[in-house]
Amino acid sequence: MTAVGDISGTAISDRRAVVSLLRHLRSPEGQADPLPVWEGLRSMGDVVRAPWGAYFVTSFEACSQVLRSRNWLVPDFAWQERQPDPRRWQELATQELTGTLSRINAPSHTCQRRALGNPFDRSTLEGLRPAIARVVTGLLDDLEERLKADGEADFVQTVAELLPVRTVGEWLGIPQEHHAHILDFAHRQAYAQELFPSKEQLAQAGQATLEMRAFFGELISERRAHPGNDVLTGWIHHWDAHFADDPEAAARVIYHLTMFITIASLETSAVLLTNAVRFATEEPARAEWLRAHPEHIDDLIEETLRYDPPVWLNSHIAADDTVLAGTPLAKDTTVHILYGAAAHDPRRNPDPHVFDILRDGGHITFGSGPHYCLGAPLARFEAREAIAQILERFPTLRPAGPPSYDNSRLVFRRITSLKVTV
Repeated sequence: MTAVGDISGTAISDRRAVVSLLRHLRSPEGQADPLPVWEGLRSMGDVVRAPWGAYFVTSFEACSQVLRSRNWLVPDFAWQERQPDPRRWQELATQELTGTLSRINAPSHTCQRRALGNPFDRSTLEGLRPAIARVVTGLLDDLEERLKADGEADFVQTVAELLPVRTVGEWLGIPQEHHAHILDFAHRQAYAQELFPSKEQLAQAGQATLEMRAFFGELISERRAHPGNDVLTGWIHHWDAHFADDPEAAARVIYHLTMFITIASLETSAVLLTNAVRFATEEPARAEWLRAHPEHIDDLIEETLRYDPPVWLNSHIAADDTVLAGTPLAKDTTVHILYGAAAHDPRRNPDPHVFDILRDGGHITFGSGPHYCLGAPLARFEAREAIAQILERFPTLRPAGPPSYDNSRLVFRRITSLKVTV
């Protein structure tokens, strides 16, 4: 018994159904069309017990409540140490991410967010606009060359994965010759954030972590020795002054900020851009309408974020005994927020299976509350510029087939390929 009573959870038959749905989600069919999974889980309730004792949160309102409320925490070091088997959390890659903004709570989280402010405010984005437009134009030049040479091209490899890393590289002053390596270890490191990563995935993530430490450690050391007029130099000055008596603490914060902000936006922005291009161009009439109404490109982006969010799942922890959507939950209980299920909740978005640019609906794809995504404005800005240029330059661009996915992912979605043609 706990302070909120006996928590019995979902019936055994429902647990079997949950397992079946999760298996389907990891299949090629589930990756291509996860909507039946979201509907199946949501039909079991707003809060559904997982076989391992945690709970899935499926409704828009309940997910929003968890994200906004300070009664819900992210699984930080303190929570990990309280677990019956802390070895589950002692893998190198897991420990590395637990020190980042996404996995720390107040007061440390509040301190770092205040120090960062809004890194992608309107003035910053306007300052980045020429660079982003130039990067997009150059990548589309490459896309055009490949289309002319081969008749089709891989949009993911040619444009979607390169735009975010080149943008953040421009912002932080990371030379382009390092971008391929950053993408490579970011893809491997993401396995550490899966629900139950395999030994092979953890080994890949561990090796990626070592490469990340070496790369960003050298980058920060070089910038400390040779300051520039860039964001990273500013972080170094700020945190060196903030931790004047503790240089190791300053070094940890600078490293985690630089590493996290660099890699956090890469895959999610690439998925957003790939999906937005797919939804914008797969129907000729829709592409033509968008060309005639470019003011609705932002609406296309928001509906893309709702319809197929780049992050499927995020975990939070109950700070105290509580009740969520009528379900009693004990302190330290883990809940998994299902962004796709929430976005397809018909109580928030009627006819959720319909892709409607003019829906003016709601989504929580970038989170909400204290851990709202820092890079959301930049991701939207990149996608807007890319879609506008693509519609203008490639009036007959179309997907040559469905996207390919990394089927082993349940947390961070990754599109590995989208062939396009004209």
